[in-house]
Amino acid sequence: MIRRSVPNWLFWLLSIGGIAVLLTCYELVSARQTRINPLQTTIPSFEKLSEGLRQIFRPQGLPDNPKPPMFWVDIRATLWRLVLGMGAGVGLSIVVGVMMGAYRWIEAPLRPVFMFLSKIPPTAMMPIYFAVVGTDQKMFASMVALGIFFSMTQSIYQAVRQDVTDEGINKAYTLGASEFEIIYDVIWKQILPKVIDSIRLQIGPAMVFLLAAEMVVGNAGLGYQIRMQSRILNMSVVYVYLAILAIIGLAAEWSLATLRRTLCPWFVE
Repeated sequence: MIRRSVPNWLFWLLSIGGIAVLLTCYELVSARQTRINPLQTTIPSFEKLSEGLRQIFRPQGLPDNPKPPMFWVDIRATLWRLVLGMGAGVGLSIVVGVMMGAYRWIEAPLRPVFMFLSKIPPTAMMPIYFAVVGTDQKMFASMVALGIFFSMTQSIYQAVRQDVTDEGINKAYTLGASEFEIIYDVIWKQILPKVIDSIRLQIGPAMVFLLAAEMVVGNAGLGYQIRMQSRILNMSVVYVYLAILAIIGLAAEWSLATLRRTLCPWFVE
């Protein structure tokens, strides 16, 4: 039957089995490509991937002038840009989205503008970012912040309009609450789970925008290194970096899900 529950042990067994099947299929495809072309590097085996893993953690530079491994240089650059961009984008989205949902006179002029601008792919606006803010750290942060700003603002605005009832607001007014108290105690606390879920949904697009910018103008970062290594067909490093990106996304997803359960134990999906 649809949605019939299964025992936990069977659920986890099937989950592990799915991962095992994926890894097995990958290794079989790699072995087949190697038989066709022993020098192929497009689908490296797990042995070659382990070499790529060692390469990214190997110290760089000359013995008398060592430099940090490329992994630490790239991960530090990418994560810092991602945190800056998402922090600015999320903060602006919350303020503007709540104001649009709370006040019709703010919603009226901004809603059509946001609907229009949210349909423009942020990567297509990259030349504008180059011209306006240059190609330094501000460009990467702007790319991420504005990339998520318009769609996330609309999501928060919709949460305010749909999840916060007029009855709740009127009751707060009746009890003598100020507008700030209504926005914080009634609106904000009611939409907080949806805000956290919206942030979770924006992690993937934010990483896409950032990696696109790093591939074009970056001199460090995961996107920059993926571009450079793919040029020389060093796919063992590329695949390892792709796995690292997946781990970053999963860690952020799990952290936000844990935060939502902690702050909003009453919320049920």
